[in-house]
Amino acid sequence: MNLYVGNLAFGTGHDELRTAFEAFGQVNDARVIEDRETGRSRGFGFVEMANDNEAREAINRMNGKDLQGRSITVNEARAREERPRSGGGGGGRSSSRY
Repeated sequence: MNLYVGNLAFGTGHDELRTAFEAFGQVNDARVIEDRETGRSRGFGFVEMANDNEAREAINRMNGKDLQGRSITVNEARAREERPRSGGGGGGRSSSRY
């Protein structure tokens, strides 16, 4: 099961996140999401746990708990919504007159 972990302290790294959740079972992956340009934490991450029951226990026990000075949010991650891959828009002149 993939878990969303929000409100992480900006100093929390992958290893600290993994360690916090290993107390509940096997962690397949733990990653803190970073800004592409700065490499700085965006304040949230994901933990993938091998066993759904252990993952649910982690949600129940870790949601609202303190991790490195922040009260974290933990819940089951939702599938990422598809976004249009168009190049965006705007920038051109409006066709309406002033």
